[in-house]
Amino acid sequence: MLDGVGIGELPDAQKYNDLGSNTLGNMAEKLGGLTLPNLAKLGLGNISPIKGMPPQKYPMASFGKMAEVSIGKDSTTGHWELGGLKVDKEFPLYPEGFPQRIIDKFLAETGVKGILGNIPASGTEIIKELGEEHIRTAYPIVYTSADSVFQIAAHEEVIPLERLYEICQISRDKVLTGSDAVGRIIARPFIGTPGNFSRTTNRRDFSLDPFGPTILDYLYDAGIQTIAIGKINDLFNYRGIRKKDKTKSNQEGVQKIIANMKNEHNSFIFANLVDFDVYYGHRLDPDGFYKALLEFDSSLPEIINAMDETDRLIITADHGNDPTSKSTDHSREYVPLLYYRKHVLGTDLGIRKTFSDVAQTVAHYFQINNNLQGDSFLNG
Repeated sequence: MLDGVGIGELPDAQKYNDLGSNTLGNMAEKLGGLTLPNLAKLGLGNISPIKGMPPQKYPMASFGKMAEVSIGKDSTTGHWELGGLKVDKEFPLYPEGFPQRIIDKFLAETGVKGILGNIPASGTEIIKELGEEHIRTAYPIVYTSADSVFQIAAHEEVIPLERLYEICQISRDKVLTGSDAVGRIIARPFIGTPGNFSRTTNRRDFSLDPFGPTILDYLYDAGIQTIAIGKINDLFNYRGIRKKDKTKSNQEGVQKIIANMKNEHNSFIFANLVDFDVYYGHRLDPDGFYKALLEFDSSLPEIINAMDETDRLIITADHGNDPTSKSTDHSREYVPLLYYRKHVLGTDLGIRKTFSDVAQTVAHYFQINNNLQGDSFLNG
């Protein structure tokens, strides 16, 4: 799951102010073309025009793109739909900051004496702006974005990690509930001195439970080993997951994927590679985004070499995050679909009606009866 790697606006993109969004296509135009030889061999350029990546006559993988039927363009929404759910209600958004009733409840329940911020903001910019005042007052920095998130930034030497996590958990359980139940409450610790602050890798997401069983639950109940790598753990609130592997970078995620492929059997490995989204899409950095894609592309042969004829590889995304746009938000886009089997030439899987086709394909592979959304492309 390549977080944020979209491949063109959805028909309803205008509703989300995302007309013209195309993460891969616009980035290719901006940079004079993309050279991703291994993704090209699989058939990424067969899905949609991408400068520098012409269609392959004989792509190694089946290819297509998937539309999101759920409401929204949030990470939680995208992942839950990949897991087999249709999210009919958008998580609450607070584009002007949180109302006073939420802040009052937050202060009362957590015992925090005050807050800073309470605006939509870039995480790196808001700690630059308010970090020094935070150190002086010990008030946490609260902020949001176009996503359904309540983010709490704190210097690790001012509010220790365990206390920050406690504040987030109380917020999840007692503050952001009911109609205010945002998709994620996120601990955003940072370190450093004024003028030199930097976020650490001790981020933690406090998510909602999915509203119904996902493919992870069905596999878990059937005794199948479910392995979650990276952000997957947080987005599904650890439900239906037997083995939990946290990561701090795309490359660490790739290495954990390969290690689990070699060491585990009868397993479903669900991995999120988040760097594209968090470091480059949200920061409008097409050069960095492309560099991260090059790094992943160079790792693909090692992943493929670890497979045998019984294995299946699906590469997709959860939404777009066009780094060439004026917005730092996610973008409402189709996501690419590459489905690889050893020694089987690829076919055109077309435009899939929902991300949940991934969940049904996994269920089909493991022969699990289910009530999930979607249609399988296992034999496509």
